[in-house]
Formats: sequence, C-alpha cells, structure tokens
Amino acid sequence: MRPLVFATRNRGKLVELHELLAGVPVEVIGVVQAQQLLGREIPDPVEDAETFLGNAAKKAREVALATGWPALADDSGLEVDALDGAPGVYSARWAGQHGDDAANNAKLMRAMLDVPPDLRTARFRCALVLADPLGPLGDELVTSDGVVEGLILDAPRGTGGFGYDPLFFCPEIGQTFAEAGVGPKGHISHRARAMAALAPRLRAYLTS
Repeated sequence: MRPLVFATRNRGKLVELHELLAGVPVEVIGVVQAQQLLGREIPDPVEDAETFLGNAAKKAREVALATGWPALADDSGLEVDALDGAPGVYSARWAGQHGDDAANNAKLMRAMLDVPPDLRTARFRCALVLADPLGPLGDELVTSDGVVEGLILDAPRGTGGFGYDPLFFCPEIGQTFAEAGVGPKGHISHRARAMAALAPRLRAYLTS
C-alpha cells in the first residue's frame, strides 16, 4: 500500500491526521519524511491561489506529482466580516513576513480599532484536498471545508495556540482559542471539522 503524504512540514498537523486515520492501515508521512524516503528535495508549492480551496488543491496536486503517492493538503486562515473577509488567504503573511504572529495580530487590532462589538464577527476557515493524479483518482479531487465562527477581541487573551488565536473569541467554548489551547480547540476547530467531514471518504479511498 502506498503511503499518504500530508503536504506539510508541521508536526502538529501530522499528529492530527494520524488521529483522524486511527485504525486505517496506511502509513501517513509528511513532506520531510517523503524527502528522506525518496532521497530528493520536494519544493514547497507557491500559495498564489485566490481561495483556501485553490491553495490546498495546488499543494495536494504538486506534492502528489512530486512523490507519486496520494497527497492531502490544507489551507486555512481568518476571515473578518468588517474587513471584507481579510486577511483571508493572506492570513499567515498579512503584515508582510510569513508566520509573524505578533505583527499580524498587531495589524488586526489596528484595523479593528473603531469597529463596534456587534460588527466584530469573524471565522476561521479550513479547506482540505486529497489528490492522487497518478493513482485511481486521476484528475478528480476529494475536498472538504471546515468553519468555526467567532468574534475579534480588542486585546489578546491567552498564551496558547498560534496565529490569531489570542484575538479570536469562540462563543461555543466561551474562550479565545489561545485560552482554550489544544484541548477544547482541537475538537471544534476549523481544521478538526474539515478533517471530520473528509474522514469517511478518505478512509474509503485509502482502503479500496
């Protein structure tokens, strides 16, 4: 059986996928492990699509073609209604440098400075895509979407999580994602919901 490559170098995301596929007889590896097995570099896809689904599809396809194995990819970010959906696909690099959480959060607080409480609605969104262009799927993609609604606070709360978690208050758990940490957040997050939606189809494909 061919391994499933999760198109990420993030160990935390790999752990989530292992939990999702508990009991399925498939080896789940990340990009780093795939490089070690193949003995060559796998370039990181350029995330230049206009939607989360577009970026996830591009990453899944490119990694699947580079390895010859089925690949699963995700793309996710924050959509703020008062900012017309920004930062959206630019969430990780909104302030300029990729992954600068402090700068991104500072920019978000400035942008929301004069927005009243009832207009501070937002959501985290995640798109997941399975691609296997050299396998039975061919050009077909298996996709899912996960969303969690919340509000943007005027000041950060909590020290856990990453990204915009300190400013994202989730009414379902009565905390910011940074206050909740990996426990409650892990069960209701956008990525967890996208994975739960994809799980039956992913399991069926990998074991068919």
